[in-house]
Amino acid sequence: MFQAAKQAKFQRGGSTDDILLDDGNTSYRLSLYDKPPLYDVTVEEFETSALDRLRILAEIESSAARNRSWDETKQVTMIQCGKYLPLNSNSASGIDVQAERRKDCLGHFVLRLAFCRSEELRRRFIRAESTLFKIRFETDDSNERRAFLDSKDFNWISVSKDEKAEYKEQLQHFISAKVDLTTAFKNEAFYKVKWTTIPDLVEKRKVFLKGGYAYVPAREQASIIYSAFEERLEAALQATSRAISLVDEDTRLNPILDNLAQGFIAGVPSDWVASGETTGDGITADMVDSLAKQHFPLCMRVLQQSLRKDHHLKHFGRLHYGLFLKVLGLSIDEAIAFWRKSFAGGPGSDKFDKEYRYNIRHSFGLEGRRMNYPAKNCLQLHSAHEAGCPYRQLEGSPENLQSALLSSYSAQGLTVDDLPEIMAQVKKKSYHVACTRVFEITHARSVKKGEGLGDGESVTHPNQYAARSIELEKESKESKLEINSM
Repeated sequence: MFQAAKQAKFQRGGSTDDILLDDGNTSYRLSLYDKPPLYDVTVEEFETSALDRLRILAEIESSAARNRSWDETKQVTMIQCGKYLPLNSNSASGIDVQAERRKDCLGHFVLRLAFCRSEELRRRFIRAESTLFKIRFETDDSNERRAFLDSKDFNWISVSKDEKAEYKEQLQHFISAKVDLTTAFKNEAFYKVKWTTIPDLVEKRKVFLKGGYAYVPAREQASIIYSAFEERLEAALQATSRAISLVDEDTRLNPILDNLAQGFIAGVPSDWVASGETTGDGITADMVDSLAKQHFPLCMRVLQQSLRKDHHLKHFGRLHYGLFLKVLGLSIDEAIAFWRKSFAGGPGSDKFDKEYRYNIRHSFGLEGRRMNYPAKNCLQLHSAHEAGCPYRQLEGSPENLQSALLSSYSAQGLTVDDLPEIMAQVKKKSYHVACTRVFEITHARSVKKGEGLGDGESVTHPNQYAARSIELEKESKESKLEINSM
């Protein structure tokens, strides 16, 4: 991967830059990622394949932070994979499985470049990737899984019949037999591996130890495979970290890789967020205050409260809040009316038109470069020094953060008893998880704990939070109308 990136043949044809990469093994749905890809990809494909994979890994880490059960984590991950990273078996019809696997492989290797740069990033990447591999292993077609295992060398030794008979007394303790122990033992295969490679089974006393080897029953074979996956990935990341300077020579890839490395902190925004399109029906200036009290995430509620109190926001506060309201559905005319009304008692009409009107129109793409700017996502707000994520900015002042939460959400059901759980996520720097938990608490009638915005999805954008909240209220009203009409 590095050699390819080092030699990267960036072909300046049209507006796309192509990167030459090595071709990978796409024979099976499961992969140890031991062969890097080798084909031409655009810089856009280089980034999007990694972003889509990172959406999955970020949600896996979010599941761990929220102490979801294995079944819940598995369900959420499979739903997210279906949206962003489908990976079908060879028997699937009408689907280009090779294209799916090429994207899967490319995204994995790009993320290696992003997460090899520190021990902490490597550890988190290995943990999330291992969880994804386990979920895929458990859900894989049994025949294809067997073919995959047969194609790889996991450094295990099949225990012969003679050796199995020699240690029969010890080995039969590890057989799960509901009827006949003798028959079950006869049918059970055993494998020998170095005991240091499967500490989980050793700790749980699920294997027989002899001469530095662990005798593993076939039904526990998965632990050997998971251990091998983690061990090989760790070694690969170490090798990548030693060679990363070769990639650092390209200034266009560095911003992409740096942005990917930040993805675990705030999750990865969904595709609709980047589009800059509105997330709901058109709203008016007079509706904003009411919407803020019912549907806004803490970052935007704080800005609305400051605006009402001081009749003013600093530059970045106006920028972030203005883009948020635009994407929420506030038209240019209503936006000007909203800001003019909010600044009442401040600048006069002439001063408002002179100092603020241009910037409002600029954010709508009507002035200057005429770009229709998207609203800021959680990742961008986390790095903002002003008017950013309050969970991050008030982390060092827990009393102020708790006070802000209670004053903003107590009317929607958040209580003092809920604060320790939220603050625990803030302390772990899982700010988007804390925000997601607030959403669940304040929408308890519609979503259960662990469901997030729906299907377990976490908050990754202020507009995502507000749009989902508005949608749930609309669904609730429609449901009541149906009941009343019956």
